[in-house]
Amino acid sequence: MLTGRLPLVHDGIPGFAMPHPDDVRRAADSMRLLADPTRIKILWALLHGEESVACLAELVGAAPTAVSQHLAKLRLAGLVEGRREGTFIYYSAGNERVRALLTEALGLAPARDGSHANGTFAR
Repeated sequence: MLTGRLPLVHDGIPGFAMPHPDDVRRAADSMRLLADPTRIKILWALLHGEESVACLAELVGAAPTAVSQHLAKLRLAGLVEGRREGTFIYYSAGNERVRALLTEALGLAPARDGSHANGTFAR
């Protein structure tokens, strides 16, 4: 007798559960935030060291005002931090989860033999 519900492949698999809807929403929000080439470049640069807006603008090929706007969003999301020194603010990012995500997305994850996809992985 049909119950109106088809059996799912995951039925009966011990420990399988869908993530909580709030966790799914937060993940989607984070991915939307990272779905911008300039923000990816900014984060990648900051994962490798502290930089000023001017330096980041030069590194990523964007206007300083655009970089500042991106940094504001990344800072609100808790992905970057700023440190004031005189009239300059130096930004940094040390989130290992972001590093792992960007490394994988950019194809820079180490191969099984210890080499890297494009030979430019640095930490």
